[in-house]
Amino acid sequence: MDQLKNTNLLYQNKDFQNYLEKIQICELKRQFCRHDIAHFLAVARIASIKTMEAGLNFSRDLIYTTALLHDIGRFVQYQDKIPHEIASHQLAIPLLKTLDYSDDENKLILDAIRNHRNPEAQGFSRIFYESDKLSRACFCCPVETECDWSSQKKNLTIVY
Repeated sequence: MDQLKNTNLLYQNKDFQNYLEKIQICELKRQFCRHDIAHFLAVARIASIKTMEAGLNFSRDLIYTTALLHDIGRFVQYQDKIPHEIASHQLAIPLLKTLDYSDDENKLILDAIRNHRNPEAQGFSRIFYESDKLSRACFCCPVETECDWSSQKKNLTIVY
């Protein structure tokens, strides 16, 4: 049995792949952190650890699907100046309809996407807020000194 059945279906989805390509094109000259599959998987792995540490019972499939979707609207932000958490939320709705999640699970995923930049987020959404930030390897970034993140926000040591 494929433990990441929905995640793999999502990754193979032609619309999802199209969105990834659009993000890649928009970020070709970006010198700072990119929003690619490596970032999505780093967020998923950290969120999986944080979920276990919190004693929460969410499947890895649900966690990984959420991670793959949380920044999928980045290209919309670059092109139309719509905050990417809003764009990602909207793009995720039809993608989730192709997967096998309950209405409650879809709501959980969509809430986490919408709130992954909200420092007031709670529960599953809070895990994604924290995991997204912790996924950045500022400690070894060649342009860390040029980044506009505050030194308090940067990950200057390995945490996860």
